[in-house]
Formats: sequence, structure tokens, C-alpha cells
Amino acid sequence: MAQVNIGGKQPHITTEDQIQLTDQQVIEEPLPTPSDKIVGLTSEELSDPNKITISISDKQAPIVVLFGQPACGKTMTLVRLYRYLTDHGYVVEPVRDFRPTYDKNYNDICDNFHEMMNKNDAATTTSKISFLLVKVSRNGRTICQILEAPGEYYFNPQAPNAPFPKYFSAITASSNRKIWCFFVEPKWGDEPDRRNYVLRIEKLKTRIKSQDSTIIVYNKIDNTNFLIDGDGHVHMKQAQIDINNRYPNLFEKFKETTPIVRWFSPYRCEFVPFQTGDYPTAADGTKGFEQGPDIFPKRFWNLIMKKVRG
Repeated sequence: MAQVNIGGKQPHITTEDQIQLTDQQVIEEPLPTPSDKIVGLTSEELSDPNKITISISDKQAPIVVLFGQPACGKTMTLVRLYRYLTDHGYVVEPVRDFRPTYDKNYNDICDNFHEMMNKNDAATTTSKISFLLVKVSRNGRTICQILEAPGEYYFNPQAPNAPFPKYFSAITASSNRKIWCFFVEPKWGDEPDRRNYVLRIEKLKTRIKSQDSTIIVYNKIDNTNFLIDGDGHVHMKQAQIDINNRYPNLFEKFKETTPIVRWFSPYRCEFVPFQTGDYPTAADGTKGFEQGPDIFPKRFWNLIMKKVRG
């Protein structure tokens, strides 16, 4: 049984207790301290994540939010989508006013964005990317924006009940339609961590508006037995069952409640398998990047476009 917070003293909560807490019982934890991998923040922002400032100037274009724990592959997913989209006639540009002008790291990312996205060692060079908002357009028309932000503030296994920082509240409160892309993978964490991640998503659901959409992204599908061949064919049903087992009741959090609609589609979310590519390591330790088949970014992008069109 979870201990009760008496006299203002923070009780010790075990991992098992955290899993069993209901929405009403969740004990808020302080925001986690950023890791050294989050670059570009001022000392004030590092000490207090609620000081982090972002700005969304385009209030109309939908925002595709890449959501997941640290190192789940969000940044490299952005790289792979960038390469696919630019190869197929789209223009992908960083939104320069997303971060304040004092963020020299963000300015540098914007200045060198296309070079970073196309480098053979993109997996290494993109380590500078902590916050990034990009605009995708075609024939002069903006289609959507894609947001990549630190996974530590989405979900941190060491502080699973930490409140979302102020900048994230600004994103959820914005008038833009959001397409929430929740990342899962086959080899991450233990069962308590995965259960807490599902609870984190459930908590976020209270901020998801009726106009928003949800996509469950099974990243690193190439590390499973569900990938059939090099053409990107996947045992979709088995992969979905596997995720629902690894991340218990994840799909149930998006269960369709309207009987007639539920007959055709049981869940209010989409499911897409994904892989970015291979990461060969050179003799000098440099990690390269060889992109995978186009079918994966194509399938993901088509699903995003379906949600953009509504």
C-alpha cells in the first residue's frame, strides 16, 4: 500500500506503488533534472525547466508531436522523415522563432539544419538537437509542423509522476490541432517502467482535445521478428498484440466508446511500425547512418497526412 503524505514530508513511493496509483492518488514529483544531453539551455533553464521558453507563431498549421522517453528514436525519426519528404518534393525548414534568440545552440541548428539532416553521421551530429520545430510545406502551402523536444520531460523513469513543464502546457493549450505520436519500442525498460509510461500517456489524455489525433509508433521494428522482408512487410496484427502486451492496456486507453463506430474501429488511435535504418560504427568509433526502406517513412507520412486532412 502506498504511504500517505503527512505533515508535508515527501513519502517514499516504491515502483509497485507508483503503478497502482489512480489519477486522484498520484503524488506529484519535482521536475527531473535535465541530463547533460540536453544542450542549448541556459543555467536558469537547466535548474528550473519551467523557465524554458518556446513560441508557436503559426497558430493554424497542425503540430505533429513526437512523444516518447529519452533515446526512443524521435530525433532520428525526424531525420528519416526529412530525407523522405525532401526527396518527394516537400520543403522542410526549421521554425527560427520557436526558441528565444539567446539560444545560440538553436540558432546554430537552424543555420546548419539541412547539412545536419543529410550527413552520413547524422546520428552523431544531431546530438545537438534538444528542441526543434520544423515546418513542412509544398507549393508554398504549409502542411504541418513537427515538434521534437527532450524525452526527459515527456517521461522520466526516475520521476514518472513529475508534472509536465510550463512549455509543454503552452503546446497542449495552443489552438493548433495536434497529432500525438506516442513512441514505443521492443527493447526498452522493465515492466514497471513500461506500465508507468502508459500511465503517463493516460494522464496526458486529459489534455488531448477532441480535434486531436493519436498514432502509436512502433519504432525499431527491425529489432523484432515481425518484419517479414526488406520491402517493409510487417506482421501488423502480431506487432500490435506484442505492444499491447509489453505496454499493458496501452490501446485500451484509446478505446472507442461509440458502439456503432467501435464495430468498425475499436480504438481511437492508429498504429504504424517504423524503422529509421542502420547505424554502423567505424573503427574510430564514429557512428554512421544508413537509412532504411522508404516504405516506413512513406507509411508514417501517409498516416500523418490522413490526420492533417481530418
